[in-house]
Amino acid sequence: MLNILKYKRLASTLTLSLALASLTACQPNAETSAPEGSETTGEQTSETPPGEGVEVTAAYSVLEERFQTEIVNIGLEQLGYTIDSPKEIEYATMHVDIANGGIDYTPVHWQQLHSDFFENSGGDEELERVGVIVDNVLQGYAIDQATVEEYGIETLEQLQDPEIAALFDTDGDGRANLTGCNPGWGCELVIEHQLDEYGLSETVQHDQGQYFALMADTITRFEQGEPIFYYTWTPLWVSGVLTPGEEVEWVEVPYTSLPEEQGEVTEEDTTTDGTNLGFAVDQIMVLSNDEFVNANPVAATFFELVEIPIDDVSIQNQLMRDGEDSVEDIRRHAEEWIAENQDTFDGWVEEAMSAGQS
Repeated sequence: MLNILKYKRLASTLTLSLALASLTACQPNAETSAPEGSETTGEQTSETPPGEGVEVTAAYSVLEERFQTEIVNIGLEQLGYTIDSPKEIEYATMHVDIANGGIDYTPVHWQQLHSDFFENSGGDEELERVGVIVDNVLQGYAIDQATVEEYGIETLEQLQDPEIAALFDTDGDGRANLTGCNPGWGCELVIEHQLDEYGLSETVQHDQGQYFALMADTITRFEQGEPIFYYTWTPLWVSGVLTPGEEVEWVEVPYTSLPEEQGEVTEEDTTTDGTNLGFAVDQIMVLSNDEFVNANPVAATFFELVEIPIDDVSIQNQLMRDGEDSVEDIRRHAEEWIAENQDTFDGWVEEAMSAGQS
C-alpha cells in the first residue's frame, strides 16, 4: 500500500514538472525578449533609434514661438534624441550660440528679417537653413478702420501731416505714438529705417519696450473708441483680436525701402493682396549649424519636412492670450496638433528615420 502511494506521488510530481516545463517553454526567455522600450513585429525587433545618445537643445525668443519648438522636439524625441529644455533668448544671441554649437537649432529663424543676424554669426560657412516651417509670414503697420475711413488714410506717408499724426498721440507731445518692435528683434531696425526714409521722424514716435504690454494698452484704447497705430506680424494672436479688413486696416508704405543688410528687395517682395506692407513677405525656417546637420542627417531631414500652417500657429497663440500660456499648456497644444495631423507627422518621422538607414 505504501509503495502504491509513493508511486502515485511520484507520478503526480512528474506530471506537474512536465506541465511547468511546457508553460515555461511558451514564455520569452531573458535572452530573446524585446528590450524595454523597443517595438517588435512578429519575430523582428526594432533597431536602436538613430538619435539615441545625442542631446539636442533648441531656442526661441518669445513664448509664442514655443509651440512650433515643441512640435519639432516631439518629432526628435520619437527619433530617439534626448531633448534638453529649450532656451528663451534674444535672436541675435541665439544666432551666435547656434553658430558656436551651444544651441543645436531654432525653428524661428526669419529668412529675410534675420538676414543680418545670420551673416554676422558666420553665414553659410557656420549656419544651415534647413526647411521652411511656416510660410508667407507678414509684417506691417495697422490703423483702426474707423480712423482710416474718416480721414482717408491710405499710406504711411500721410502721417507727415502733423494733424493726422496727432490723431494717434497718446502722451501729449503732438506726435503719433507707434506701438513698435522690441530692441533686438530685427523689426525695430526696419521701422527706424522707414521712419527716416518716409520723412516721419518729426511726426511719429516709435514706442518700444515690452511689445505685448504695449499691445495690451493699444487694444484697450481701441475698445474705448480711440485711434490706434501699431506694428504687428503674422502668425500672432493680435490679428485675431484686431482683424485686418474688419477692426483695422494694413497701411501701405509709399514705396519699398529696407535696410541694405536685407539685400535687394522689390515692391513685389513686399506686396500681398495688392497692398505694399513695406516688409518682405517672409518665411520662418529651421536654423542649425553645419556640424550638427552633418552629424545628424535624421534630424536634418526632419527639420526639412516639418511644416505648420500659419493659421494653426495664430490659433494656438490665441489660446495663450486666453490664459493657456504655461509651458505645460503649450506642450499639450503641440501634442493635440500632432494628434490632429497624425498621418502627416508620422510620415515625417518615418522619412527621417529612413535617412538614417541610407
